[in-house]
Amino acid sequence: MERFKVTFFKPYPFREGQKIRIESGKRQGDWEVVAVSEAKVQLRCPVSGRQFEWDRFCYFTEERQNEIWPTE
Repeated sequence: MERFKVTFFKPYPFREGQKIRIESGKRQGDWEVVAVSEAKVQLRCPVSGRQFEWDRFCYFTEERQNEIWPTE
């Protein structure tokens, strides 16, 4: 049987209160997780306070300690 290099993706298991940074795309920036359901995630902008609910879309890439949050 032939073998291939395969890349695996898993949806990120968001937790309420989590502080996250999306590094690219139209939702780029710092966010706080407000609510999580099986299909949706609600995020709050820490600067404007505005909240948005979107279909779950993020995938984990890395976690860093000692990061300034939110960025200016």
